Amino acid sequence: MLSMRKIKVLIVDDSLIFREVLARGIASDPYIEVVAKAVDPFDARDKILEYSPDVMTCDIEMPKMNGIEFIKRLLPQYPLPVVVVSSVSESVFEAMKAGAVDFVTKPKVQSVEDVEGFIHELIQKIKIAANAKIPKFVGRSIANVVEEGTSVEGRVIAIGASTGGTEAIFNILKVLPSRIPGIVVAQHIPPIFSKMFADRLNDLTRLRVKEAQTGDYVEQGSVLIAPGGQHMRLKKVGERYRVECFVGEKVNGHCPSIDVLFESVAKEVGMGAIGVILTGMGYDGAKGLLSMRRKGARTLGQDEKSSVVYGMPKVAFEIGAVERQIPLETLAEALVTLFRRGNG
Repeated sequence: MLSMRKIKVLIVDDSLIFREVLARGIASDPYIEVVAKAVDPFDARDKILEYSPDVMTCDIEMPKMNGIEFIKRLLPQYPLPVVVVSSVSESVFEAMKAGAVDFVTKPKVQSVEDVEGFIHELIQKIKIAANAKIPKFVGRSIANVVEEGTSVEGRVIAIGASTGGTEAIFNILKVLPSRIPGIVVAQHIPPIFSKMFADRLNDLTRLRVKEAQTGDYVEQGSVLIAPGGQHMRLKKVGERYRVECFVGEKVNGHCPSIDVLFESVAKEVGMGAIGVILTGMGYDGAKGLLSMRRKGARTLGQDEKSSVVYGMPKVAFEIGAVERQIPLETLAEALVTLFRRGNG
């Protein structure tokens, strides 16, 4: 924490019972104060003006106006960090697109264990959100930058991200051309949501995107997303690269771990790889990216200004793992430039 001052939180949820569960749970943390509770977006708007909260938790399904529309209308006027509380649904990605910092999945209220785990996760994400930024992103399109006949053999792009990463990854992939080396991604994300995330990217980009399974090969124009709750690593088989997904202990507090993926890319791909570390809290991926750079890979890090949370990219830069820091809006262009130079 940057300060000992309590984080002021506004809870927005139409369920009285759930509002109380949230309020009592997160207020148990000595660094959090629930300053107000709201039943719908209109009530929330008034309480934002009255209490000036540091962070807002917001349900998606609410009467009068859903949470996504509320976030879209709210953030241009009041750039307030929002943690979305949702049932298992693809709508969380729309909320992230609208400007939410992160999301947590609603627990089964009947399960004390589920509720306790949910409260613990929410407290951690509120603390991260309190120091997060809400950057404005303007993407650049990339056209005709990879010529026919350009070789992608032996090339792999590895990307790691955490808080704010789902939108950062989308904003990179949506402008990449289909003639791009195969991409592997480790995003800190819960099980179930990783497949939803992959399916969304597959629908909204020119690339073939899927949740990875053991035995999948890294191929031109394809993106493999590490499954939530599993690590992913690469293995060279002949002249190709195959992924292995496996359940294991958390590494740096995460599963999937970016370090696990990056270390395998360093070992198996070496100078044929490009590594990218994006927005996120903590230090996962920093050592793995350094290993990649030491093996001859090119490495990029998201810059502070465009990061929702400048944690992982900062640590990676400070230990010498990042060759260049780049704003999110030009990261895709930088990737393609590196790829073309490598073929030149």
